[in-house]
Amino acid sequence: MEIKDRVLALDVGDKRIGVAVSDPFFLFATGIKVVNRNDDNKALEEIIKICETYKVKKIVVGLPYNMDGTIGSQAKKTIKFMENFKNKFEIIYKDERLTSFEAEEMLKKENKKYTKNKGLVDIKAACIILQSYIGEQNG
Repeated sequence: MEIKDRVLALDVGDKRIGVAVSDPFFLFATGIKVVNRNDDNKALEEIIKICETYKVKKIVVGLPYNMDGTIGSQAKKTIKFMENFKNKFEIIYKDERLTSFEAEEMLKKENKKYTKNKGLVDIKAACIILQSYIGEQNG
């Protein structure tokens, strides 16, 4: 099996960013952590440090399209935040409609209490975004 560059996935929200990374064989997504956004500069530094640790060259970002497929205010905020990374990493946007709902459903099935820890939902959503991308690439 061939070792490939790892890919990072981000579920960017106003308060938190869920982070997941692919395995070296590009088969699975693993949730790493949640990055708080109370200070965007610190959040940027933390994400760059994670990218350096895992030798990431590509970041897949969930883009919250509106249900009609248009780009709304939250998607625009996500794109603006990701501008900080465009000179360092390849950025790929993926439609992430309903990933938070899907993440909550998965956490319910795993009997994980996420209502008091919303970061779990963000991390799981980042995993869903990345797993979807991995599936498309390995298709």
